[in-house]
Amino acid sequence: MKHKLNKSLIREVALERKIPITDLILNSLNQNSEKYHKNMTFFGVCPNSISVVKSALRSAKRFNAPMMFVATLNQVDLDGGYTGWTQRDFVEVVRGEAEKIDFKGPIIIALDHGGPWLKDKQAMENWSLHDAMDGVKKSLVASLEAGYDLLHIDPTVDKTLPKGETIKVETVVERTLNLIEHVEAARRERNLPKISYEVGTEEVHGGLADLNTFRNFLKGLKSGLSKRGLDDTWPCFIVGKVGTDLHTTEFDPKTAKMLVDIAREYGSYIKGHYTDYVSNPQDYLKVGMGGANVGPEFSHAEFDSLERLTKIEEELIEKGKVIKPSGFMLILTKSIIDSGRWKKWLLNSEIGKDFSGLSNDRQKWLLQTCSRYVWTQKAVVKARSKLYENLKDQCIDGDEIVLRGIDEVMKKYFVSFNLKNSSSKIERILKNEKCGIHPITFST
Repeated sequence: MKHKLNKSLIREVALERKIPITDLILNSLNQNSEKYHKNMTFFGVCPNSISVVKSALRSAKRFNAPMMFVATLNQVDLDGGYTGWTQRDFVEVVRGEAEKIDFKGPIIIALDHGGPWLKDKQAMENWSLHDAMDGVKKSLVASLEAGYDLLHIDPTVDKTLPKGETIKVETVVERTLNLIEHVEAARRERNLPKISYEVGTEEVHGGLADLNTFRNFLKGLKSGLSKRGLDDTWPCFIVGKVGTDLHTTEFDPKTAKMLVDIAREYGSYIKGHYTDYVSNPQDYLKVGMGGANVGPEFSHAEFDSLERLTKIEEELIEKGKVIKPSGFMLILTKSIIDSGRWKKWLLNSEIGKDFSGLSNDRQKWLLQTCSRYVWTQKAVVKARSKLYENLKDQCIDGDEIVLRGIDEVMKKYFVSFNLKNSSSKIERILKNEKCGIHPITFST
């Protein structure tokens, strides 16, 4: 069976062996780690703009490494999300951009945080449990049909609970089972290839923050999948709370190692979320972290590069070399504020304040973080195009400068996670195997 992104030897092997490509890559990376005594951590990119997608693919090509995109339902969904892409659109965009640069390495398309009320629209409109679960099921099936390789099942938020009450781990298990069962029924009905799963959350409200609850979640999930005849859907990734979140950047190796050891008992890998700006990325390798997702940091890089370009434009205006200013930064700022989505990221002490009432540092952070929500708005697109046009007249390639800014962030993670030439290493392992894929084993 041909896949929509079938451009790599690694994917061809996965299809031939009827093994999800994510599992195949993780197993191969681990075999390489055992052989050379140096771990690798799989890097997930949150595709919050076309610029990020382009940069990710060209960085993966430069480092000869697999690329994993982890798209949330806010970004990519049946309604187009804030990128304007449905699941099918997104897969086609990635395929097209990969072809443009002749990237033939493995590409993983994944869903991030697939669960009720994790799409902003559901939370803001106070959808019922039935409607929220039904909406997620439709999005999961759409992702499956589009050719996604990995689905993060994350029913760890419950908007029906009283404020301050934490969802029970038994409820998380049951809803996780229901969603996986729904996807598998759809997959088998459509005769589609096997996919990989990711479960859990790093959020405290998910109820998986302590080790005992974490273990109970895995025990309940293991038992539940077995009872439903779904043993072959056991998740390759389990999300762990490893110290990083929206406002912290210190990875906690001690806690992560404990989670990694527990996950290994079940044949799974721990993945960290909120890896943006992490101060000690090299420690991910030391404890055997299987994966790490990065997102907002790319939006910050894109915003910062565009802000620098507008300052260059201002200098050109002063010199009389630009007649009609783009007004890009003013239009971008207004669009972000008018969207209201910055309110989602307010601290408790800031709730109720107008944007202008926030400190300059907080305003800047919110503009950087929330710029991803408006990149595709018509006014922003038009102003950005004018900015690039003004710069191009002076032989300045604005788009390339933006991509290079994002490239630098990408480089940090490819290097820190020891992914350089990892695609070639995986291919060598697969070529040397004579009896099919080996069971997942772990280096100590």
